[in-house]
Amino acid sequence: MKKFIEDFKAFAMKGNVVDMAVGVVVGGAFSKIVTSLVGSIITPLIGLLTGGVSLSDKSIVLSTAEDGTQNLLMYGEFLQSVIDFFLIALSIFIVIKIIGSVNAKLHAKKIAEQEAKKAEEAAKPKPPTTEELLTEILAELRKN
Repeated sequence: MKKFIEDFKAFAMKGNVVDMAVGVVVGGAFSKIVTSLVGSIITPLIGLLTGGVSLSDKSIVLSTAEDGTQNLLMYGEFLQSVIDFFLIALSIFIVIKIIGSVNAKLHAKKIAEQEAKKAEEAAKPKPPTTEELLTEILAELRKN
């Protein structure tokens, strides 16, 4: 049992497991943001464009029981879920593209700074090597 606990502790503390756990938590929080964006902003705008048509309440009556209850095929909810999925996927895609663009600009800036630093260092005169110094000293001694 002690070996099992040690193995589990080693597994749980591995970097990729912790990273994955952080990713799941952040992903859950991001999911709430995207769901709110779609439900609170994008869907109402689409409703405005379509004249307030809501697919959620669309259905087909399959049968009616003797007591008057209806057996419904609620295709509208399914279609709304499909549309929500595509809107959420599109929203995530756009956010990822924006983040990628910002990262690319930051990376390009960092590379430009590194290249400028290299160019600055290359422009500085190099100190003479020991051999060059000895050659200069020898030349001065020969003059005298």
